[in-house]
Amino acid sequence: MSASTEGNARAAGYAPHPYVGGRTAALRALAAWRMRWPGAPRVIVLTGNPGSGRSRLLTGFLMMCDPEYRKQLPMDDLDPATVPPDLPAPAVPSAAGRTAAQVLWLLADHFELAAGRTEDVFAELAARDEPVTIVVPDVDQAGPVRAAEEATRVVREVLTPLAATETVQLLADVPRELATELAGALPASQVQVIDLDAPEWADPKGLVLHAETALDAGSGAPELPYTTDPAARRALAEALAERAAGSRLTVQLAVQSLLMQPEGFDPADASQLPTSVGEALDLHARRLGADPQTLRLMLAPLAFAEGDGLPVQLLGTLANAVAGRDMSQDLADGMLLAAPFIQPVEPSSEDDEDGTGEDAEAGAGAGAGAGDGRTLLRLMHPALAEEIRSGLPDVRDTQTRIAMALLEEVPQQDWAQADPYIRDHLAAHTLEAGLLPQLLTDPGLFAHADPVTLRAAIEAVPLEQLGAPARTYLRTAPLLTRSQASATLRAAFLESAFVEDGLAPYAEALHTRGFRLPWRTLWSVPLAGVRAVTTGSVVAAGEDGTAVSRSVVALLVPEGTPGSRTLPDAADGAVPPQDGTGAADGTAVGEDSGAVNGDGAAAAGGRTALLLHDLRAPEYVDADPSQVVQPSEEDRAAAPLGFSRGADYLRVWARADRRMVAALVSDSPVTDADLSPDGVLVVATERGVTARQILVAAPPAAPSVPAQRTGTTDADASHGLEGDHS
Repeated sequence: MSASTEGNARAAGYAPHPYVGGRTAALRALAAWRMRWPGAPRVIVLTGNPGSGRSRLLTGFLMMCDPEYRKQLPMDDLDPATVPPDLPAPAVPSAAGRTAAQVLWLLADHFELAAGRTEDVFAELAARDEPVTIVVPDVDQAGPVRAAEEATRVVREVLTPLAATETVQLLADVPRELATELAGALPASQVQVIDLDAPEWADPKGLVLHAETALDAGSGAPELPYTTDPAARRALAEALAERAAGSRLTVQLAVQSLLMQPEGFDPADASQLPTSVGEALDLHARRLGADPQTLRLMLAPLAFAEGDGLPVQLLGTLANAVAGRDMSQDLADGMLLAAPFIQPVEPSSEDDEDGTGEDAEAGAGAGAGAGDGRTLLRLMHPALAEEIRSGLPDVRDTQTRIAMALLEEVPQQDWAQADPYIRDHLAAHTLEAGLLPQLLTDPGLFAHADPVTLRAAIEAVPLEQLGAPARTYLRTAPLLTRSQASATLRAAFLESAFVEDGLAPYAEALHTRGFRLPWRTLWSVPLAGVRAVTTGSVVAAGEDGTAVSRSVVALLVPEGTPGSRTLPDAADGAVPPQDGTGAADGTAVGEDSGAVNGDGAAAAGGRTALLLHDLRAPEYVDADPSQVVQPSEEDRAAAPLGFSRGADYLRVWARADRRMVAALVSDSPVTDADLSPDGVLVVATERGVTARQILVAAPPAAPSVPAQRTGTTDADASHGLEGDHS
């Protein structure tokens, strides 16, 4: 199959695809792949230059693959060799704006896989009796942060293993620099590369048809001599296509330019027809009597915009920063000049995910709602952005000026009042500017920023360049994304993580940022192997030698743990439960939840020891475990709070009205937990033990968060739980 089939299809009287308008050779190859025609490859890698029309081709093909959508197409008029069989629609996990992990877990959800780890996804797909068909578009747009180069990770971590899975029939739209790598990982008999700019796949006649349709007054173009006269329209379309050298985007921009501002355009003057995307910009500016460099400076902020687009209210601020001068008059006079290259965007539902819900009530998202109903702008195509960026003398310096301008727009450096674009995407701008490590010192930003975007930006920085707070965030980020926590809950999780890593000032700072945190973390110890926890009290000697009652938590630990006292007999139990069950409240919380008793020790296996820790301070207590007194059943029943737990989460609720007052999700399995009558929640996980004072209403006066007793302050990054769907 080659470009010569285009002419054969038209000679046979077949109609062009109503959306694609050509590309018969490529459509035939894709249809053969879909029907698993003998000799057809199992994997197709679709590539080409930016603006070559890959996305349009793939969209048109997927229209015919969707059983419902194909009912709206003139299927009987199309070349039968371009029409895929009427089968269930393939899985289409778009990579646009997503991380490699998100793309993979979209697939896992689509196929309802029980995988808990990434490698399990490929193993489960390989074990299927019937092949599965997967189409992955827009790999060049992968990732929430442009400078993080997520497309490479998608190819290496998702597409290459998928392509190697024999039960997977794969079609992927991949940028040229990665297409060879993906195709090279497979035997030549299993893969085909369709390069839309290669002679065998080029479609010059389809490009002429594309231009001719766009120029047709019957399709919405204004009535002009070259839009109403078929001969003139055809001649101009042929001239545009010839000058554009196969670039669909160049033709599109040229047509939009002359239709929006037809004055001064001479269709007979070939020098007014662009040969590239950059020339389309410059010719448009000159025809309208403007300086091409001014047009590029007006569009530059959009060339650096992240996410869905740039809020219109920030355009002037960033244009001034990029140009180094006041651009307000240029923008006021030049919006018609820029119009052919800009499109408005409706903000996505995730763009203001903190919204005005519980965080607004808590004062943590007071400014987040400012994004409601705002207008976002972006360039017509990513290739436009690359053209504008490539024309700047120093991209890194430009990003630095953009980042500084955005930072100045944060009112009183209060991230709760910042525009959602700034709080979510400032990290991406500082990443390309080389300044991200310096930004990662404000715990308020950690809590308010979109964790998916911030995590992607931080992971693009070498670990050795990150400070301790950033490393704490990085190990906590999988928990933040997996739980889809609100800004307030993110702040609570980070508050505990900072205490766990010995960064108490950062934890304390979160209590001053306007959040209504559900707890205050009192202390944390990295104590492995804790099998059970029980709160209580013990009489111990005070500093003056007098006996005082001290609130403690008894930790059941393996024999030999420093500071512990070995129980005389695991079956006897050194700290018997007061009510015989050790349950934290009147509800069942799991068989392994409750007091340190003989049953728990026996279930754990082996000899055990008891370690006493102060309930509210980061220090161990040297006292006789047999003297520990646990709360009575009546004390627990009279307590205002109760809790229930699962494998990696806990919920604390008010007994009076069953209202949940705190929800804790752990990044490692919970081994045991207990809640003291005065509201101190002690949780043991595989990482260690942490005590939190539950704050039911307005935070009461509390002592400063004490430093962690032991452990590292420079926490290593962690990938969190396997199977993180972020």
